[in-house]
Formats: sequence, structure tokens, C-alpha cells
Amino acid sequence: MDLQLSGKRVLVTGSTSGIGEGIVKILAHEGANVIVHGRNKQQADRIAEEINKKRSSISSNDNGGKAYVAIGDLSKDEGAKEVVRESLKSVGDIDILINNAAVYVNRGWTDATPNQWAELYNFNVLIAVRMIQLVIPRMKNLGWGRIIQMSTGEATQPFAFMPDYAATKAALVNITVSLSKELAQTGITVNTISPGIIVTHNVIQFYRQTAIDKGWGTDWKEIEKHILTEVLNNPVGRLGTIEDVANLVAFVSSPLASYINGANLRVDGGSTITIN
Repeated sequence: MDLQLSGKRVLVTGSTSGIGEGIVKILAHEGANVIVHGRNKQQADRIAEEINKKRSSISSNDNGGKAYVAIGDLSKDEGAKEVVRESLKSVGDIDILINNAAVYVNRGWTDATPNQWAELYNFNVLIAVRMIQLVIPRMKNLGWGRIIQMSTGEATQPFAFMPDYAATKAALVNITVSLSKELAQTGITVNTISPGIIVTHNVIQFYRQTAIDKGWGTDWKEIEKHILTEVLNNPVGRLGTIEDVANLVAFVSSPLASYINGANLRVDGGSTITIN
């Protein structure tokens, strides 16, 4: 299927590792010109180089997109402005914004202070607000755009632990609905994508430590079985991959998804208990 993303200009925040890295790579494969964003220039340069090297090696019939880099701290107003400025220098405008950048800390109700809640809200919610406010005027001028917030199943079905993280991700789901109404009939759609447990480097590290604490062993397949039986099961019977998420992001970003708006789309194998 041609997703009609060739030539689209995409900024993916927090795309120097994990799900964000997977998203920029699949979008570039579909022909989009992507901005790799993060605070680690070495990591961003590595990913951009991998994308561009792959593009230069493919046949002339396969129009892979180019990758560029924008480095900046989105937790500050000026940092967000600088990232947008650098992105515009590279690609001229922004058609698609993927708000993926986020921070999570494994802490509970008794050891997360109110100040830490506020700090996490700035990182996980206000960075999205900053980027949205910076790109909306440009998308309105284009008469077309896509904004996607990356949330989590915890926004709908939180655990007892990490309550501050779940609350920030729930805020993104709420923002999506409000913003989709604000941008009615502008050609811009706004959606949320909520992954379940996705096997990234950080998730593997986290659950390997959990496995040590709980005596699950060291074999990843065995650890995954314990996660599915003791942490969060799903009808599919496996944990998610980065590609599971990136493929959905690519479709929702595309012109083919023009009738999907204000939605919270789950990629969790059915682990979230809801009929919506």
C-alpha cells in the first residue's frame, strides 16, 4: 500500500532511541523527510546517517526520504523554538508532528513528591503543548497537517505504581480531543496512539532487573512469559514490538487516514480492558 507520504516533512520528538527511532525509520522508508530530534547529537547523527545511507543505496524506483537532525531541550520554551527553527532550515516546513518525547521514572505514591509530579508534567505534557503551538500556524497555512501524541495504555488503565507518569499520559489523550475540535475543518487531524508494553532497550533493562528481584531467571522468553502472566496479559499472547507501533503511526500520519480524528488508538494486543 502506498501511504502517500513521499515528500512529507515530519518532526518526531524524542527519536534518538526506542519507539521514536522506529518511527523516523519507517516514515523515511515511506518517503517522508524526517527530523531526528533529541538531546544527544551523537545518537541523532547516527540514526540520520543510517537512514541517509540506506536511501543512497536503494534503487531509483524506491523514493526513500532524507533525514536531518535537530537538537534541543523541549522542556524550555527557547529550546522548543530552536528545534523548530532548525527543522525549518532543513526541510522548509512541517507537515507532520509526532509528540513522542517523554520521561518516565519508576516510582510510586509514597516516593514521588509534588514537585516531581510538576517536573514530569512539564516534560511529558508541556513539551507537547510547546511544539503544538509552534507548528499549528504553519500547518494552517498549508491547509493540511497531522499531529500525533504518543501516550500509553496506562493513561486509560493505570497501575498502582508510576501514577505521575500515567497522569501525564492521560493529559495527552485529553489534549488530543480538545485540539481536534480547535482545528476543525482546517485539514489538520489530531490523534493519540497508546502502546502497551513494547520491547525497547529500556523495557528490556527494566524487566531484566525485575526478573532478578522476582527470581524469573535470565532467559528473555521466560521473562516475557512472566510479564504476560504477572504484570499485563493480552489476548495476542506476546509483547509488542517497535514496528507494531511505528507502522500504525505511519498510517495515521498519512493522507489515507484523513477520517481518523480525535481518536485514541491502542497498540497493546488487547490488554486494555475497554470496549472503546
